[in-house]
Amino acid sequence: MMGTKSKKQNILIVHNYYQIPGGEDTVVENEKRMLEEHGHKVILYTRNNAELKRMSKLRKLFLPVTTVFNPKSYKEIKQLIKKENIEVVHVHNTLNLVSPAVYYAAKAMKVPVVQTIHNFRLLCPGATFYRDGHICEDCVEHGLKCAVKHSCYRGSKAQTLACVLSTWFHRMTGIYGKISYICLTDFNRNKLLELKQVKSDKVFVKPNFVESIGKYIPEDQRKNQFVFVGRLDKLKGIDTLFNAWEKLGERAPKLIVCGTGPMEEWCKKFLTNHKVNIEMKGFVSNIEARKLIAISRALILPTRWYEGFPMSIVEAFSVGTPVLCSALGNAGAVVENGITGYKFNAESVDELIQSANMCYGLCEKTYGIYQKRYTKEENYNKLMEIYNAAERI
Repeated sequence: MMGTKSKKQNILIVHNYYQIPGGEDTVVENEKRMLEEHGHKVILYTRNNAELKRMSKLRKLFLPVTTVFNPKSYKEIKQLIKKENIEVVHVHNTLNLVSPAVYYAAKAMKVPVVQTIHNFRLLCPGATFYRDGHICEDCVEHGLKCAVKHSCYRGSKAQTLACVLSTWFHRMTGIYGKISYICLTDFNRNKLLELKQVKSDKVFVKPNFVESIGKYIPEDQRKNQFVFVGRLDKLKGIDTLFNAWEKLGERAPKLIVCGTGPMEEWCKKFLTNHKVNIEMKGFVSNIEARKLIAISRALILPTRWYEGFPMSIVEAFSVGTPVLCSALGNAGAVVENGITGYKFNAESVDELIQSANMCYGLCEKTYGIYQKRYTKEENYNKLMEIYNAAERI
């Protein structure tokens, strides 16, 4: 797709920042910069949920209504579209302050909307398809009322109800069938299409890109070690990983564990009670984590949930480091067995061990896949194809 011709559209990027910064914010900033580097005029319309703390009691009283449809956002976005001659509106997050009013504003101005799907909120009010220690798709199978029963949004029945009513309302208006979508993986796309009003010809797949986090190191120059970078949490499968390394015994290569979390004390106690080749680093900087990934045989991601789009996987690919991950969700959709790593059952110690034992000869293949699919230039070409298609549909 290199060399794709594209007109330099004027783009309005819309994003509602969460109170705690996350990966979506990074994607927004990266894509804005990428578009500007290619000569596009990019206007950013943002709100920040940190504003909620400063809201008056009166405004908070109306929050359940403005979360569904914020007339202020509707008016301001229409004005921006007209003033800046916007040709495509690209939405990332609308919760809580922007609201889905952005879709209606763009449609009123006859401008196409492209929504990046960073999570599963259109189908699951909790956005994760995970609750009470297991994957849950009750809202897909039995309706959104299930989320209220289990208080899936922020542990609050009231807040979950507000979220459910918003989703239900916009399903009823049919707006979700009138916009285009960017899904980050094929798995993500297939899940979104379970929302029946979404049309398959409006759903595109474009992964996030990363610029290389370091220099590619040939496999024969790497250390005989594996690395885990993430939260020490049962959700992330840290117990499966430690149990696998114990079972490997004396033949186990070194496992470097970077991160903190609720299972940190459990991990330390495990190391005290078992003779295992594991080194816990605690919190490490991004720079140190990237150096460890680049010099290791593989990154391990034994997650128990679907994930969003684990940027750590593509960061590993960018230095030719294969990934061993559970065969679940978006992580499992990104990793290809025998090419960019291996996949295993999230609960299977034996399958994780087998994957680690097979992980040889993949570094060059992994680096090739990164160059083919996950570079900034490839991402730009794909994004232009999507924008142009959205204008035609």
